[in-house]
Amino acid sequence: MPTTTWQRLDPARRERITTAAMTEFGRHGYSAGSLNTVAREAGVAKGSLFQYFDDKLDLFRYVAETAAGRVRDALAPWLGTLPPDTTYHAFFCGGVLAWVDYFATHPLERGVIAATHLEIDPEVRTAVHEPARRLYAAEVASLARQAVERGDFRADANPDVFAALVSVQLPHLAVAPFEPGFEGPVPLYGLPHDELRSHVRELASCLYAGFGPVPA
Repeated sequence: MPTTTWQRLDPARRERITTAAMTEFGRHGYSAGSLNTVAREAGVAKGSLFQYFDDKLDLFRYVAETAAGRVRDALAPWLGTLPPDTTYHAFFCGGVLAWVDYFATHPLERGVIAATHLEIDPEVRTAVHEPARRLYAAEVASLARQAVERGDFRADANPDVFAALVSVQLPHLAVAPFEPGFEGPVPLYGLPHDELRSHVRELASCLYAGFGPVPA
């Protein structure tokens, strides 16, 4: 985690370093990402980075957690408690569409999500992915339990299985519509906005259909 020196740093300087690190790791991942580039782009000495973070992995973990926190804040309306005046299907599809819309306009966070999930070093991948995975899995599983209690899901639906499948689908949907090379059987990359949303809604509905009836 960041040192106390980092916490005392001027906010504008912290933001420059964070942005530079998100850009570098988002482009090249942890293993190929360069601290020299981060320092140069942030306008600081490389040695200063080690006054703020224990090592390269500590900085990467901070970047990953910062990105996850920003995404969670943006998706807050689709977390917490199910609104009483809507079906969980509509609520879930709305959240998935909001997720895709967020990453369409936030390339820094999109790059970090890709770097986190595609990192080749398993120890690094585990260190930065596990905390965010637990956070999102807990949030989605909680909503799924509410859906079971309300009758939106079948009584025997497993909220943890639903959360596990969502945690696989969401990272793909954060990247595939906007970056080449992630294309699957359902086209997503480079589509017009309305067509993309239609495909995303269909994917979300198909996942949902394994746990409860999809409203007409």
